Amino acid sequence: MSIANLVPLLSEPRHPIPVAEMSLCQRAAVYGQEKVTKAAMQSIGQAMFAGAFIALAFVFYLTVTTGASGDWGMVRLVGGLAFSLGLMLVVICGGELFTSSVLSSVAWAQKRVSTRALLACWGRVYLGNFCGAMIMLVLILSAKMYLLDAGLWGLNALKVAQHKLHHSWGQAFALGILCNMLVCLGVWMTFASKEALTKAILLMLPVAMFVSSGFEHSIANLFMVPLGIAIKQLAIWDWYQIPGFTAQQFSDLTLLHFLTNNLIPVTAGNIVGGGIVVGLGYWWIDSNKARSAPLAQVTSMAVHLESAISRDERLDHQVSPIGSPTDSNSTLSTKASSGDSQMPKSIQKLNISSLMEQTPFTLSPELSVYEGLKRLNGAQLRGAPVVDSQHRLLGFVSQQDLLRSLWSEEFVRGIAYKVADLMQTRVLTVGPDDAVADLIEVMVVDRDKLFPVSDMGVLTGHTYASYEERLRHASASKPSSFPVVSEGKLVGVITREGIVAKVCAIYG
Repeated sequence: MSIANLVPLLSEPRHPIPVAEMSLCQRAAVYGQEKVTKAAMQSIGQAMFAGAFIALAFVFYLTVTTGASGDWGMVRLVGGLAFSLGLMLVVICGGELFTSSVLSSVAWAQKRVSTRALLACWGRVYLGNFCGAMIMLVLILSAKMYLLDAGLWGLNALKVAQHKLHHSWGQAFALGILCNMLVCLGVWMTFASKEALTKAILLMLPVAMFVSSGFEHSIANLFMVPLGIAIKQLAIWDWYQIPGFTAQQFSDLTLLHFLTNNLIPVTAGNIVGGGIVVGLGYWWIDSNKARSAPLAQVTSMAVHLESAISRDERLDHQVSPIGSPTDSNSTLSTKASSGDSQMPKSIQKLNISSLMEQTPFTLSPELSVYEGLKRLNGAQLRGAPVVDSQHRLLGFVSQQDLLRSLWSEEFVRGIAYKVADLMQTRVLTVGPDDAVADLIEVMVVDRDKLFPVSDMGVLTGHTYASYEERLRHASASKPSSFPVVSEGKLVGVITREGIVAKVCAIYG
């Protein structure tokens, strides 16, 4: 279970709190939620790029395997390594690929996104991938690449495309499951790193394995099989001049056979392999681990996961994902050797919903800067969530945000700014079922200061400092209040003052 949710705000949503404190499953939830809540046109545009990237990777595969002789397995390995370029481009250059987007099932399982939003995301990404693949298909045909190596390149494309149509429905479905298990496991591994080179290396072998083993990838097939069909229809067969091969041998290479014998079962298999087996499988393990695993051990593992979000993005109300499903204070007290080794169970069991203010003070986006400042002052609050008429969270605005705009105009009356112009739209949020113990850690501890080690586990501090001394200076730059969001709507606010009052009552 993750403590931090990111609401779909006006700008592209990200997630709150140091990613270094998250489990890989939590990172997958953040990854999936970003995809689902992304603006539709942006999502389709990135999906078109992803479809083109995968098409380019298949072109690479066909080129390196055409005319290759020698060991069958080694030829396929080389082709698989070449094809891994596609997923590298998607992950590093930015793209929305359907087969990796199904990992958003983790965000759905954590109730961060609705079923309707999830399916809409999958649909638009699939459409974008298809459009990107078709654009590359037109370019490849226009370039007459099928003429390479005296036509052997085109013949290789035909043979690969036709082979994909000779699976039974069950076989294609199973091959689709196996394929997307490897694709999503490769993407899952990249959650553990923020370095582009490391991500590229991590992706190579899973992709090389599924390609060399003949597993079926729906988006790759969206390019490969139509390419074979187009070559069969448009190419002049005289250029083959290869004994033993005739146009009649590829008569079953048709669009109808592609849809029924390959694309439908492979797409379904990809959803099962990536979204259910990998995504929901790891979510189930992670949710059970959060309830049963020793808290200190889980926290120590989370410490070594490097942050994928820059230090600047972790300040104030900017977004970075909230910690692992652990009780970091148990680790703190253990390492500090100060009495009990675990936080009291009465705190461990607390959920956000038990301490949040269920009728929070909010502001409307159309309020002027003066009216917003006046209302905050009247409510004696430093800041407040900004919501629309349907109580959907749009952002968060503070006294500081409003005063900064006045200062920039030298406090001139009649400034036309509204709250919507000045609010922060990338907001740290929590869910009602998240753990208060996790939020306490997020509010008070900067793990980069507490554990100054590099991504490779090398000490980065210049001088030795005891744990107690590091802890003294490991204060976190986080808000004192967090909007509580469920399915995009504001359901409450939890403040540091409310948490302190509860802790005092417990210890008192």
